[in-house]
Amino acid sequence: MVTKKNTSKRRSFWRLSHSKQIMLYLMAYDAIVVNMAYFMALWLRFDLHFHVIPKIYLSAFLGFAPFYTIFCLFLFWKLKLYQSIWQYASVAEANRVIFATGISATVHILLITLLFHRMPLSYYIFGALFQFVLVTFIRFVYRFLLWERAKYSNVHNGIAPASRILLIGAGDAGQIILRDIQRSQFTHGKVYAIIDDDSDKWERSISGVPVVGGRDEILSAVKKYNINKIYFTIPSTSAQTRRDILNICKETQCQIKVLPGIYQLVNEEISVRQLKEVSVEDLLGREPIIMNMTDVSSFITGKTILVTGGGGSIGSELCRQIALYKPKLLIIFDMYENNAYDIEQELKRKYPTLNLKAIIGSVRDSRRINRIFEIYKPEIVYHAAAHKHVPLMEGSPCEAVKNNAIGTYKTAYAAMKNGCKRFVLISTDKAVNPVNIMGASKRLCEMIIQTFDYMIKNHREQELPLLHAHMDDDLSSMEKKGQIQHSQTQFVAVRFGNVLGSNGSVIPLFKRQIEEGGPVTVTHPDIIRYFMTIPEAVSLVLKASVMGKGSEIFVLDMGSPVKIDTLARNLIKLSGLRPNIDIKITYTGLRSGEKLYEEKLMAEEGLTRTENNLIHIGRPIPFDNDTFLTQVKQLMNASYAEQEDKICSLVASVVSTYHPIREVKK
Repeated sequence: MVTKKNTSKRRSFWRLSHSKQIMLYLMAYDAIVVNMAYFMALWLRFDLHFHVIPKIYLSAFLGFAPFYTIFCLFLFWKLKLYQSIWQYASVAEANRVIFATGISATVHILLITLLFHRMPLSYYIFGALFQFVLVTFIRFVYRFLLWERAKYSNVHNGIAPASRILLIGAGDAGQIILRDIQRSQFTHGKVYAIIDDDSDKWERSISGVPVVGGRDEILSAVKKYNINKIYFTIPSTSAQTRRDILNICKETQCQIKVLPGIYQLVNEEISVRQLKEVSVEDLLGREPIIMNMTDVSSFITGKTILVTGGGGSIGSELCRQIALYKPKLLIIFDMYENNAYDIEQELKRKYPTLNLKAIIGSVRDSRRINRIFEIYKPEIVYHAAAHKHVPLMEGSPCEAVKNNAIGTYKTAYAAMKNGCKRFVLISTDKAVNPVNIMGASKRLCEMIIQTFDYMIKNHREQELPLLHAHMDDDLSSMEKKGQIQHSQTQFVAVRFGNVLGSNGSVIPLFKRQIEEGGPVTVTHPDIIRYFMTIPEAVSLVLKASVMGKGSEIFVLDMGSPVKIDTLARNLIKLSGLRPNIDIKITYTGLRSGEKLYEEKLMAEEGLTRTENNLIHIGRPIPFDNDTFLTQVKQLMNASYAEQEDKICSLVASVVSTYHPIREVKK
């Protein structure tokens, strides 16, 4: 029976996880060494002769040992000396051992003296010292043995360090990354050199790795040490400095990774795993836009918000940022169920208490959009639903007019009829002097919201016609003329350029082409575009929506334009490849309806400053509102009748700045 019980206990022990087994081993070791340390001190005091130690001292030591053992194990547990991953032991763990030794030594001095007998002074001093050495030794030797075992295993299995790494940055973050690489058994790489612009660190070394110089030495260091990976580990640097250094790094054909942000240093989350691939945003060299959003918070909090096209690139980011400000109800409206589902699930995870409603439907369906406004009575509408792909819309011009222009009209009408306070149209720089039907349709959207605002301010909202296709003939009686009370809806538009990483943008396309081995297709070597990150663009949209008084077209400052050819070349270089050597660049020629450059403002509009230097107001181009409403009816009829041969000429007759370019030479 005894044998069976012992066997059962052994089996129970081996069923424990590896970490718990290590913890029990450590506790057993500590129980032995905390007493061994003080016995060694007593033994040392009497010249290493056990027989000359007075019995009164031995009696006091042996009597106090059980109490001291229990106290030390409890203290070490509370100070998390058994929860640390000693494979990664560092200064923080050593500090905890010092603290534990200080407390335990103090308790030892007081209790053994008061309860048993006063011991020799050397017993107290050397006992604490020996305890610290023995407790620390086992923990750090464990890390060392694992490190050596990994190196031995790699060598004997033929696994040489695959990565020859150059670190950029010898600060706190760089040193943490360096230690993480050196101690990791999973990272088959070695840091051969460090770059830092601080000349005081030059010709010195960190953990055996030389600091070889500043950014001017990057190219020579890569060549000298045969570097194939560069880690940029300066999270606190400015965007300009980051851009300048990364522009040097991308000429090396090395794989480049960066530490994303300073918050990781503050939160002690720095490791090799936090390094990410260099993005195009890193090379733009523009400081991120940071604004005071207090007025946005008070504008949105407690209100019912509708985002049309809420599953798209801009729409989903609008939903994310709106959710931060605790609306009464956030309605995601999109015709694509997968997009709506994805953002709905994301927001439910992040904001469990958010009152959220995802609704599937099209802004082209008068009955559907009116029903939503009647049921939920949204106070603020962000209208992001639109077809936006220029080449696709050139092939389907009727769809561009139906979805963008007529859809905007129907949504605006429903907003006005149901007492919505603010209607914000998401427009585009392609609406400026458009040469494609997509841009022209977005200019029609701007003219529509300007007309609505004009009619409301002149108390003529009842004269706005109902627009509906044949499928909408049975609209409810509430939609008939004469039943709309004076509306207080304010209509504004926000115009900006391309956003980085949006659905269908060039950057995901270029990355996919590079992964497939090329070629990377650029339409024209001189084509330029304005770029902004999606979160930045949306924060400015929210800010502009608060400032609107009605009929304004807000123009966001997109910074300096970027050559698409340069963008493509940088992406190839960031992949460690060479343009036109490893990855070919092919110029396909401007597509139908595509400009060499985008404009943010029409010359006729002028520009008015706002209190925010990143947001401007374009002066509206005057046009006859009554004539325009008649023309909108004609456009709807032609688009639903699929008169593709006539629709572009009809749009050109309405949008005076629209000059379609059907064919462009390479």
